[in-house]
Amino acid sequence: LLEGQCLDIDECRYGYCQQLCANVPGSYSCTCNPGFTLNEDGRSCQDVNECATENPCVQTCVNTYGSFICRCDPGYELEDDGVRCSDMDECSFSEFLCQHECVNQPGTYFCSCPPGYILLDDNRSCQDINECEHGNHTCNLQQTCYNLQGGFKCIDPIRCEEPYLRISDNRCMCPAENPGCRDQPFTILYRDMDVVSGRSVPADIFQMQATTRYPGAYYIFQIKSGNEGREFYMRQTGPISATLVMTRPIKGPRDIQLDLEMITVNTVINFRGSSVIRLRIYVSQYP
Repeated sequence: LLEGQCLDIDECRYGYCQQLCANVPGSYSCTCNPGFTLNEDGRSCQDVNECATENPCVQTCVNTYGSFICRCDPGYELEDDGVRCSDMDECSFSEFLCQHECVNQPGTYFCSCPPGYILLDDNRSCQDINECEHGNHTCNLQQTCYNLQGGFKCIDPIRCEEPYLRISDNRCMCPAENPGCRDQPFTILYRDMDVVSGRSVPADIFQMQATTRYPGAYYIFQIKSGNEGREFYMRQTGPISATLVMTRPIKGPRDIQLDLEMITVNTVINFRGSSVIRLRIYVSQYP
């Protein structure tokens, strides 16, 4: 009472409310911050468990004091709205996640292998299936099954064209006494090898060497045929040896046949002759 007038008491000054206090003439009222509700005593506030009442999260809701947070399952990430979850494309993180192909799925991913391969226990590496060893091929009894990366090849027996004679399963010889053999390689030896598609280059892929070295003789190594695309060259590595080098990545599937010639020159006895390795290269379909 002041000069005959009644003055309002500001109860809010005395901390009657736990959180928010609004003074009104002759009284006051308590309210709570967002995320809280007023208790029956009209003064204290209690946390609202939004996860139990409305659960605004798409996946996992975690209640906090006065609020909540949303969390996502493994393989998902929280969007900017803080509520929704979107799938993480793990395959886009790294090209080395899988050896062959990475397949994204909601919340996860898996690695797959091309036909002719199996997925190893690490769930990322692929191993070739040896169809020839397991008998899972279509070669007939006259053919030879040759295993490739991701497949196989049925190789027919060699055929020696005139004037050559077949002297073994993989060798043809031109008899010296035959006049038609005068300017022909003395022997043609068949060899097979496989190369994965897109192999990094330059790469040494085949070795060639003279079996006998004669006094006064020297050797020349060259690609006689099959290298029209200039994807290979011969590098002499010693007096009697050379290496076939692949200079360009080759995409498969593709079959290549190279005739690698070794020329023997002997100036002492005025001799010049040659022999050929017919190298059949099978490029696989997949890296």
